[in-house]
Order: sequence, then structure tokens, then C-alpha cells
Amino acid sequence: MKLQRVLQYAQFLLKETVRPGDIVVDATAGNGYDTAFLAQLAGNEGHVYAFDVQQQAISSTEERVREAGLENRVTAILDGHEHVAKHVLKPVQAAIFNLGYLPGSDHKIITTPSTTLKAIQDLLQLLNVGGMIILVVYHGHHGGKEERDALIEYVSTLPQKYIHVLRYEFINQKNDPPFIIALEKVKEMA
Repeated sequence: MKLQRVLQYAQFLLKETVRPGDIVVDATAGNGYDTAFLAQLAGNEGHVYAFDVQQQAISSTEERVREAGLENRVTAILDGHEHVAKHVLKPVQAAIFNLGYLPGSDHKIITTPSTTLKAIQDLLQLLNVGGMIILVVYHGHHGGKEERDALIEYVSTLPQKYIHVLRYEFINQKNDPPFIIALEKVKEMA
């Protein structure tokens, strides 16, 4: 067995979690790669809600899913992921975040601790038992370490009776390599 790189492992977790017909969330649509991947997993009966605060990201995502013939499975939403509960009203099987900034765009537009934590809290309420939230944490940019630290502090307090928390990372890589935090809902929270 070979160790999977961070993005490969995120996709592996999604493949293990999402089934045709599921409702899923791409909390940071970016260039649409995760949205298209989730749309394939969710199938014709499932649906992906993809969020981003930049029109450039929404346009890229819509183009990518259109080119793949998946547009009927996706709703792209020009809004912050902290408003997920306003747009998604059905139970969710999985969600993915790629934290940081949109590659090739303004590096001043970044995810922040307050909006990310709000989105996670709302998604935990929407998440099915057996569902998963995957956070790919890029933290080498300005503001990234603050978000990383706030996330680790928050997820470390989640009760293990209800949420299993995994951290997957390569600890000998240089230049602030990304890592994964995965939250699996194992029991309905009281």
C-alpha cells in the first residue's frame, strides 16, 4: 500500500461516504473540481450545492460541470459557506472545504475562521449519521495559520460520542503542506 496524497485521500473518503441519490456540499467551489467529482458520486438522483463568494469561481464551476454533462446535478450559489443552512434544507451526506484562497485569483480573498466555523456547525446539524465533512486545510498564506488554529481548537472539543475527528497529514514536508481534518458523524447529537 502507498500513502495517499492529501487530495487523493480526500477523494477516497468521499468515495467511501457518498452514494447515488445523496445530497452533498462543496463549501468552497473554487474551480469546480470537487463539485464535478461530487456530482459524479451523487448520480442523477443526488444533488450538489456548491458555494463560493467569487463570481469567477461560480462561473468556472458552472462551466466545468456543464462540460462534464453534470449541470442538472449541481446548484452553484454565489454566497459564503456560512449561509449553507439558508440554501440547503435537506439532510447532507458529505461536505468538502478547500480552505485558503482560489488559485489564480486575488490572494486577499480567503476563507476565515468565523465563516468556516459557522459553516461547519450548521453542516454538523444537517449531516446524516455516517456522513462526513472533509476540510483540506491550506495554511501557508496570510491568515491561514489563524484559521488552522481556530479549526483545530474547535474540532478538538467535539464530543467523540457523536463526532469522530481525524487529522491526516505528512509531518516531514516543508513549506506548510496542506492537511485534512475529517469529521464523521457517528450518532445524532443531542
